[in-house]
Amino acid sequence: MNASLNEKLRTVKWGEYKLGDLFESSNGDFDIQKEHINGKGHLVITSGMSNNGILGKTDVVAKVFKAGTITIDMFGTAFYRSFDYKMVTHARVFSLAPKNFIMNDRNGLFVSSALWYICKIFGFENMCSWEKIKGKSIKLPKTADGKIDFNFMESFIAELSAYLKVSGLDNYELSSEEKKAIELLKKQLIIFTEFEFCKVFNNIKQGRRLKKDDQISGNIPFVMSGTTNTGVVGYISNPVASFPKNSITIDIFGNSFYRNYDFGAGDDTGVYWSTENSYSKETMLFFTTSTAKALKGKYSYGEKLRSSQSLYFKMNLPTKDGKPDYETMDLLISAVQKLVIKDVVLYADRKIEKTKEVVNKGGK
Repeated sequence: MNASLNEKLRTVKWGEYKLGDLFESSNGDFDIQKEHINGKGHLVITSGMSNNGILGKTDVVAKVFKAGTITIDMFGTAFYRSFDYKMVTHARVFSLAPKNFIMNDRNGLFVSSALWYICKIFGFENMCSWEKIKGKSIKLPKTADGKIDFNFMESFIAELSAYLKVSGLDNYELSSEEKKAIELLKKQLIIFTEFEFCKVFNNIKQGRRLKKDDQISGNIPFVMSGTTNTGVVGYISNPVASFPKNSITIDIFGNSFYRNYDFGAGDDTGVYWSTENSYSKETMLFFTTSTAKALKGKYSYGEKLRSSQSLYFKMNLPTKDGKPDYETMDLLISAVQKLVIKDVVLYADRKIEKTKEVVNKGGK
């Protein structure tokens, strides 16, 4: 992300808003099955991340949910929907409609992204529902008088869209190699093997304690435990232990994040990196996901994780000839990145075309 976008996120004020105060929830009224998918009528939403949860189209008679809403499935996966749709009821997907504001493509993408922390809480053994999350809060930009700053969200997404185009990240078409890697993964034809953390990273260190009152304002991102803002609690100038970019942080709760910048870290955060292998960003992102999966649900306030405990923990990685298959990791992460930015890019394209139409009409 460019400096301007980072600066906006660093300086904006944030507020906490209860989901039950922002949204009304509703469910489908008909159990749509795969045999009902016939390519006609409305798109159908099911659970999961594949194709953003879109199962296909059906004209079977069922409740239609309006565009400008968010769907959340039983795993806590949230997607903004810019189109009318129907839902698969047995997949436990529910729809959130805003109570006192209008959700458009820009602020909808921002809000749905802010909801992704929920998927870290739920799974097959503890499925998500509106009753379980309506009392939870979401952090959003706020104005001086404490209201949600929709202008900030819209300008941020607009600038992000422009940045994606300028940087070439608007290319979301999967290459033949990426498609092949995705298909092999779906068919479970990729061999996975467990590797100890200490065999992947030759540097595993704990951060150092720095109390909030002792933090001096500066330009060094300071990382502590938690998922808000990926654990970055502020920017300091204290001469604390510095950690290099292309590292992974894992906090006392097992929350894992990739860092593509130099940073400092508190004593509730472990840092993992290698000076023996020049891992690509994509490989490090794969490691991050694999470590997060290995640690999910195992640590809490009652049982905190320290980096010294994790040396012989194991992560699952694609393998080839008994060694980590970095090429496959890179292809899978590259494909995921393209799929993630697809909605943003398509939205930007639509807005450009609409703007052209308005300009052309005005010139007549």
